[in-house]
Amino acid sequence: MTALVPRPSAELSTDRHDPRDDWPDEARTLANHLTAIYGDQDPLPTIAGGWIARQKSRHTRRAYVRTFKTWEEYARGTGVHPFTAKRMLAEAYSKRIAKTPTRLGKLPEDTTVAQALSAASSFYGYAIDVEATDYDPFAKVPRPDIDPDYSPTEGMTEAETMRLIETARDWAPRSYALVTVLYLLGPRIDEVLSLDVTQLGYDRGHRTLPLTLKGNKRKAVPVPPLALDALLAYLGGRTDGPLFTTETGRRWTQPEVWKHLRVLARRAGIPQAASIKPHTLRHQFITDNLANGVPLQDVQDAVSHTDPRTTQRYNRRRRQLDNHPAYALAAKLAGRLQREETGR
Repeated sequence: MTALVPRPSAELSTDRHDPRDDWPDEARTLANHLTAIYGDQDPLPTIAGGWIARQKSRHTRRAYVRTFKTWEEYARGTGVHPFTAKRMLAEAYSKRIAKTPTRLGKLPEDTTVAQALSAASSFYGYAIDVEATDYDPFAKVPRPDIDPDYSPTEGMTEAETMRLIETARDWAPRSYALVTVLYLLGPRIDEVLSLDVTQLGYDRGHRTLPLTLKGNKRKAVPVPPLALDALLAYLGGRTDGPLFTTETGRRWTQPEVWKHLRVLARRAGIPQAASIKPHTLRHQFITDNLANGVPLQDVQDAVSHTDPRTTQRYNRRRRQLDNHPAYALAAKLAGRLQREETGR
């Protein structure tokens, strides 16, 4: 067999490709941030960036970046490198985040604390897999006990939902389009804000939007006429760019949407206006559809829950409030008090 001999002109390229250039933006940004602190000889920036890069959804990547930065800053503030941290420091960090108020001035929910600890442990699990360390300081840190039926999202009544939608309609076309899309389709806010105008499609008589779900899965959902009319009125013939933009044409961001929804909620007189968020409308999509008799499986499929118990949790919380025995007991007591007043 004749050996292959390279031609004299065939030389190996001296150009080297950095694999980190193929990482998502969130991973590169975190790696650069850590390199500025630890230098390019420390393995932490590359390991942390690689861990973020392997997360499938942008929502997860962003959440993990935020929680990791909080842990890294805490460890560094005590003079400890994250790769030399021990369980006692991780437990102290757990107590710190549990008592640190959120932007709203409230203590974080148990679910928030549990997610932060889980994210930190996920980082160390990845670091162990790639042989950057052999120890996870968060492995045995106690997690808060989470009630499977509990949801921190505060629901609205049908009348409150209508007031919010009417306020959005009277405020601006963009506001009305956003609120109707969130309420009538039930998506997560990051799924909506990542869309471009060109993705408004058509499939067998339905106008559709392709939502990118958890795990980077895609699913086309129908846009009902009311939401479609609001969306087209807002776009005003625009055929490119982000679906939802600022006045300057920049893609609308989640913090900006949260702030805008709370402005609308205050104008609509919603009692919990200060804490309303995009997920509130997803919550309403689920509970209102179940209350209207839509089968649980259909609602579960619409919101892409893998477990029907997750969908049912929203409905169970509503029933726990609506049917709470405190109301029956109070009504009976009120009747007795009224009879006593009448008899005097």
